[in-house]
Amino acid sequence: MNPVTRLKAGALVFTVLWTGWMLWWSGSLETVNVVMLAICGALAGYLWYRFMRYWLIDRMSGQR
Repeated sequence: MNPVTRLKAGALVFTVLWTGWMLWWSGSLETVNVVMLAICGALAGYLWYRFMRYWLIDRMSGQR
């Protein structure tokens, strides 16, 4: 398994855990809240992936 695949899997796990935690913390399972938190969770997971890809893979390996 190459580093990018592991990073994608980690971003997916981060997204699911972050979204689940935010749903549990808010305490509201109304449709609008679930949809908004799912969108925010997807955005957070994508940003986490982009940052980690830049920081860990590109920067640490000397590609930039």
